[in-house]
This record gives sequence, C-alpha cells and structure tokens, in this order.
Amino acid sequence: MDINSIVEQVIKELEKAEKQPHERRVSHGSSQQLTSVTKNSSEGIRSITFKKEKRVTVDNPQNLQTIEQVQAITPARIGIGRAGTRMKTKNYLEFLIDHAAAQDAVFKDVSEEFIKGLNLPVLHSRAETMEEYLMNLESGRKLKKESAAWAAANLPKDKQIQIVISDGLSSAGIEANIPDMLPALLQGLRVKNLSVGDPVFIKRSRVWIQDEIASIVNCDVVISLIGERPGLATSRSISAYLIYRPNENTVEADRTVISNIHDGGIPPVEAGAYLADIIADVLKLKASGVKFAQLKEV
Repeated sequence: MDINSIVEQVIKELEKAEKQPHERRVSHGSSQQLTSVTKNSSEGIRSITFKKEKRVTVDNPQNLQTIEQVQAITPARIGIGRAGTRMKTKNYLEFLIDHAAAQDAVFKDVSEEFIKGLNLPVLHSRAETMEEYLMNLESGRKLKKESAAWAAANLPKDKQIQIVISDGLSSAGIEANIPDMLPALLQGLRVKNLSVGDPVFIKRSRVWIQDEIASIVNCDVVISLIGERPGLATSRSISAYLIYRPNENTVEADRTVISNIHDGGIPPVEAGAYLADIIADVLKLKASGVKFAQLKEV
C-alpha cells in the first residue's frame, strides 16, 4: 500500500473514529503528538489534525496504573488491547500513520527551502536517484566527481574539525534536528577554541563519505550528522558519526557513534554540546571508536 492510499484510508477511518466514544486517555509530556493528514479531493484540500495520545485500550485491565506507568516511559505499543484478533481502530490508525511517516522520511528529499535556509555548500554523492542510493550502498559512499572537485577547490584545508550533514535515511530527522543541533555544536567547538572548516550538506550520502571529505580537507576529525533509518516509534531521529584521521585501512570500529538524537531521545541542543565535548577528547587522545573508548577508561 502506497502513502497516498494510507492517507486516504486514514482520513476515512478518522472520520468514523471521531464519532466513537474515547477510551481513557493518559497524557505524559512528549507522548502527545499532532499529526496533520491532508488529502486533495474534488472539493479542494482537506486537512485533519489527528492527536496521538497514550491510551490504555485494554478492556477491564487488572492493573491500570502499572500499564500507564509503562506507557509513560516507552514509545512501544503497550496496553493497546484488541478487538477479537485485531488491534482496535484507533491503535491501527496510529500504526498506519507512523508507518507512512517512516516511508516519507526515507523517500522524501530534504526540502530545497530548508537547504537554502542552512546556507551551506551542497554537494552530491554518486547516487543519482533514491532507488540507486537504497540498492547500491557504494553509490552513497563516494562524492560525485564534480562535487569532489568543488570541495578540493573551495573548502578550507587543515582545520581540526570538518562537519558533514547528510540526509541519509531520514529527511524528516534532518529538518527536525539540525536547526537546533548545528548551532549548539558550533558554539561548543568555538568555546573550546577549536578550528572548524565550512560545514557541508551532501545529498544522498552515507557515513563512509566522510572519509573522502577528510582526505580532501586534511582535517583531524570529521563528524557526520546523518538521518537514521526510521522506525514506528520515531521517524525524526539522527545519528552523529565521528572519526579521527580516517585512511584506507579504516573500519567501522574506528568510528564513534552517538545515536537516537531527537526530541524523544537525546535533545538536539544537548547532543550538540555533548558532541563538542566528545570531539575535544578525541583530539586530545588522537583516537576514535573502540580505541577511544579504551583510552577513556584508562
């Protein structure tokens, strides 16, 4: 089922569900979300705002308070009950909406308006389409020849840190987190008197593309802020991968990773400040990944 079909089905079911009596609702801060579902029709554009709330929908639960407490600390679908062998209507609609959001996060590009707002140089990987990006991992790990040439000619060289922003597998994650995270990271690095090259945005790129960027600009540490693969709990999460002086022998264990950066995980502002501290330690120890963790323990 494609996204348009999901939206059409959700709109129909939402109109029915709004006429049904509501189950007990439980509000726990960030557990509430507003999801706007829009559909073009012969009558114009219709928009329905669907409020997602934590609810205990189990019929006659033996320990309602315990279920509510568990719901408050996890985005997992707990205590949703069932109607016969199936989920109840409201829970099923929430599942469809989360699934559609996850698909959108992967297949939609970061908006041109957002990219212009960042005011960063835009480079391209060798992946010409999203289909190629998803099916051919290598296409996202190398810069397009024109982008590599531009980077070599224009990016500042010999800085301590180079920042790369990649859409990865969640355009929604980039748009939701980078506006707060990038300024916090840059401010943290400036406070520590660390030199930073010009951050770049690379379309359809994967983590390993940071190795090529590092070789072009000759930096000490390169950090990639990249959209995470979305799940049904959140489609707006990003990760930060950083590495000290990558080379042709670099492996995954050489990278330090901070993941689950979003409002329901590590808040983006907090993540930016924390990453500045991590980068300072990486520069001091001249190591990242497993080796960095081992040296930190000494």
